[in-house]
Amino acid sequence: MQEHRLPESAAATLLSLASRCHARGWAQATSGNFSVRLDAHRFVITKSGLDKGALRAEDLLVVDLEGSPLTEGRPSAETPLHAQIYRRRPGITAVAHTHSVAATVLSRALLAEGYVVLSGFEMLKALVGINTHETSIRLPIFPNDQDVPRLAAQVDAELGDDDCVYGYLLAGHGLYTWGENVNEAARHVEAIEFLLECVLHGRR
Repeated sequence: MQEHRLPESAAATLLSLASRCHARGWAQATSGNFSVRLDAHRFVITKSGLDKGALRAEDLLVVDLEGSPLTEGRPSAETPLHAQIYRRRPGITAVAHTHSVAATVLSRALLAEGYVVLSGFEMLKALVGINTHETSIRLPIFPNDQDVPRLAAQVDAELGDDDCVYGYLLAGHGLYTWGENVNEAARHVEAIEFLLECVLHGRR
């Protein structure tokens, strides 16, 4: 296998994102996966089945935009979903997948509707391009599927490169969101997870 060295800066930013989400309770046990784009052809992603609160640089690997590993190790089973985002959205350089209670519960409860509406909350202004709470966004919900390449194709067909989509939910599973850099992706995770908690509490 051809050597593809992982830049220390990419490793550090990815480990920081994973640790931050684990600390907030959004990537417990071995759940969640995180990635950072390296260039137009490759990205680095967390390996499969690891505690996201105890990751090291050797727990990351490089894959191409088809999701095939370029360094030794087994990437997350959901690598095709990350690859789909990077192929479709060239400006995106970081992807976060979290497994919060709010995302898991709401995505099951609202699967029939096909989306979660986030409307009227001040926190919406944390999302890029939104400057007022007097707005609404929808987070699409997709049925979970153990055939991840098939699921990635469904997401690609339904979302395309719509710039108004800030993320999506997998039913009974969790949230995918992204950003043009790691800080933006982290901000989107925090904002959307907060908003999902608000919606969940409002339904009680």
